[in-house]
Amino acid sequence: MRIDVVTLFPAMVEDAVKVGVTGRAAERGLWALRCWNPRDFAADAYRTVDDRPYGGGPGMVMMAGPMSGALAAAREAQRRDGVARSRTIHLTPAGRPLGHTRVIEFARDRDTGLVLLAGRYEGIDERLVEREVDEEVAIGEFVVSGGELPALMLIDAIARQLPGALNDAQSAVEESFVAGLLDCPHYTRPESWGGAQVPDVLLSGHHEAIRRWRLEQSLRRTWQRRPDLLERRAMSKEERDMLARIRSDSPGTDSR
Repeated sequence: MRIDVVTLFPAMVEDAVKVGVTGRAAERGLWALRCWNPRDFAADAYRTVDDRPYGGGPGMVMMAGPMSGALAAAREAQRRDGVARSRTIHLTPAGRPLGHTRVIEFARDRDTGLVLLAGRYEGIDERLVEREVDEEVAIGEFVVSGGELPALMLIDAIARQLPGALNDAQSAVEESFVAGLLDCPHYTRPESWGGAQVPDVLLSGHHEAIRRWRLEQSLRRTWQRRPDLLERRAMSKEERDMLARIRSDSPGTDSR
């Protein structure tokens, strides 16, 4: 099985998988790893991969361009190495929770190479996510500094399910959010990328409109992906009114 990881810290991933079950499985030829640093695909001499978020707010957002270049290189490398098809997985708290059943599906589909996208900072420009990511996966309802640790957890979970990875095959058989909402989409420079535009509201400078847009997007994502979070969350009147409008919309639409 082939797994590629797009990360700003390749050594962090490469060193970690050398030990334990993942290292032993790699030595036995059950899976192979290659890492790609987005800085190698940056457009400037400073190897810039992040910029300030449109609409204001703390932190930085990873730019679409360098991430897209790294993803393309990873997929092409898999193709050259004989991988039948590639699937891009974004590790993010906004993804669907990873469960044992999905891990088994990944492990059994050994003809599909996985390209794991490990973001940093406040997240990745949403246009890149919408265009190039096949699936978003969450390890749990918590936030860590980057996607490397979740990627390593996913790799470990898959590797131990590969036939021959464990010394005792029976072991695998016997193994048994801030504010309570998923995060809203993020965007950064350039304003236009690949024909897709940053939502107008984030360029307006109208702080209250931006706040409401972000809240509505968070509610929409949570309702679509993790409705169980809403069931146990106390909501304000504003949030209840927004959610009522969201529920009246057609499934999958964005309010931009």
